[in-house]
Amino acid sequence: MLNIHREITQLTPEDSFIVYDRIKDDFDFPIHFHPEIELNFIKDGAGVRRTVGDHMGVIDDLELVLVGSNLPHVWELHQCKCKEIHEITVHIDKDLLDQKMLSRKIFKPIKDMLSRASHGILFSKRITKEIMPRLTQLSKTSGIDYYLEFVSIMYDLSNSRNQKMLSTSPSQVKDFENSSNIKKVYDYVQKNYHQKITLNEISELVNMSPVSFNRFIKKRTGRTFVAFVNNIRISHATRLLLETDLSIGEISYKCGFNNVANFNRVFKKEKNCTPSEFKDEFIGIKRVL
Repeated sequence: MLNIHREITQLTPEDSFIVYDRIKDDFDFPIHFHPEIELNFIKDGAGVRRTVGDHMGVIDDLELVLVGSNLPHVWELHQCKCKEIHEITVHIDKDLLDQKMLSRKIFKPIKDMLSRASHGILFSKRITKEIMPRLTQLSKTSGIDYYLEFVSIMYDLSNSRNQKMLSTSPSQVKDFENSSNIKKVYDYVQKNYHQKITLNEISELVNMSPVSFNRFIKKRTGRTFVAFVNNIRISHATRLLLETDLSIGEISYKCGFNNVANFNRVFKKEKNCTPSEFKDEFIGIKRVL
């Protein structure tokens, strides 16, 4: 767990799912996991290396993968030479379709697919080509049609043939959110990320000494406390960059950074690009409430 990062996604409790559509020339995020389910489409990425759970493989020019909740995964540039890789990532709330709905016969294929996704699913080239134009339209659609189209895509994927499960073992990090202490810390930082948070106050919250707490947070998240807080702040900053017209200075202040220079430094360390470059990378982003 020390080298596997718990990603703080931009999906809020009020969101159902969120779609990112971008052109990129590199994959710079380390191996990570998150409770959200992830559907990841890549075009023109031949030579990229995919890791999902205990699986590792080099991808072709086109692929579509469904990653289950808390399953470690990463895509790395590896041998890919393309400078315009098209990636569409959908982060899906794990409770998007509740168990009562999934228990109905019509949703059984989706329920079964989500269960298999705990190992990661690679879809066939044929269904990927069929789904590709629908995925590219998702971030350009609005209203109830957006939600219905996404559920329709999930249904068609669930009924597709030649699905390949990638990892021999399902996620081994399911208990991350179940620790009462880590939940206290996570909830506290989410509520107070916009202001200064000291190591002493957060240590007192979970009745630990600062030294013990730093060991605890590093073991559970792979990050020091300062890095953990900054990761959450940058997650909120990326939302504001993509969804508002606020200046970088305003976003820096709203996300708890003491100055713009520090914000830029931390952002580049987290995202391997400047805030402006990050904003320019995205073709579209769509959030469904």
